[in-house]
Amino acid sequence: MFLQSTLAQTLGENMADSQVALQLAEETSDKMNLFDMALKGGWIMIVLLLLSILCFYIFFNRLSVYRKATIKDPHFMDRVKDYMKNGEIKSAQIFCQSTASPLSRIVEKGVGLAGHDPKDVQLGMENAANVEIAKLEKGLKGLSTIASAAPMIGFLGTVIGMVRAFWEMSNAGNNIDVSLLSGGIYEAMITTVGGLIVGIIALFAYNYLVSRVDGIANEMESFIQDFTVNLEK
Repeated sequence: MFLQSTLAQTLGENMADSQVALQLAEETSDKMNLFDMALKGGWIMIVLLLLSILCFYIFFNRLSVYRKATIKDPHFMDRVKDYMKNGEIKSAQIFCQSTASPLSRIVEKGVGLAGHDPKDVQLGMENAANVEIAKLEKGLKGLSTIASAAPMIGFLGTVIGMVRAFWEMSNAGNNIDVSLLSGGIYEAMITTVGGLIVGIIALFAYNYLVSRVDGIANEMESFIQDFTVNLEK
């Protein structure tokens, strides 16, 4: 009986302690939300917020451009070839212009060079492709810069916060409180978290857009080869 009562008392105390700990954890989690944490980061978080907005703007802007860069008509080249076989060069150019995409502009360049040496036609189309790729890559350097700079800016905020925390401790004299240091470090680390989040998002966005550009470039190369081979026949 004595063992049973002792065991029951111990279990009851453990359960009570667990409930208290759970209640404290819930109260702490309620107090720690993303908005409050961002506010504690200071002006560095404003810079990171602006970088994140710029990151999303570049990403969705480029994504919209890349969606329009591809030709959805599977018979596009067949129709161009039909115009070329019938000697309707002007009609082929107008058809390419109506499609209005980087790929169609490259084919339009080749149509305009019809009658020249196939190597000259291929060179002209490749030059046009380089121009179009340069347009597609517009903004990607900015995204790459954000991916590299955001973590560094966040770390800068952390260093500034640490300096401020130790400065406040030095001014506190003999009234040093552990919470004074821990609170300063906590606020300082927020900027590092924010910088890493922005940097990681920008890095994934950059790599995805680069893969899209590479895919469009490969499609351009396929169009150029298809067009020049048709001229040689």
